[in-house]
Amino acid sequence: MSNDLLSMMLSFVAGLILGAIFFGGLWWTIRKGLSSLRPAMLFLSSAVLRMSIVVSGFYFVSNGLWQRLLACMAGFIIARLAVTWLTRGKQKEDRHASQS
Repeated sequence: MSNDLLSMMLSFVAGLILGAIFFGGLWWTIRKGLSSLRPAMLFLSSAVLRMSIVVSGFYFVSNGLWQRLLACMAGFIIARLAVTWLTRGKQKEDRHASQS
C-alpha cells in the first residue's frame, strides 16, 4: 500500500470522525435545546464549538493538499448520512413516547 493511498484512507476516516462529532453534536444540541432554560446560548455555543472543531480538523488533515481535503470532506458527508439515518428512528420513538 502506498503512502498516498494510506494518507487518503486516513483522511477519509478523519472526515468520518469529524462528521460524527459535528452532526452528533447537532443532534444532541437540538434534543437538549428543546428543554433548555437558555436555548439561544446553547445553540450558539454549540455551533461555534462544532464549527471550530471541524474547520481545525479539515485544516490539519488536509495539510495543504486538496486531495486529502476532498477525502476528508467525503468522509464528513458519509458521516452526515449515517447520523441522519441512525437518529431518524430515535425521533419517531421519542414522538410516540411523548404522546402517551
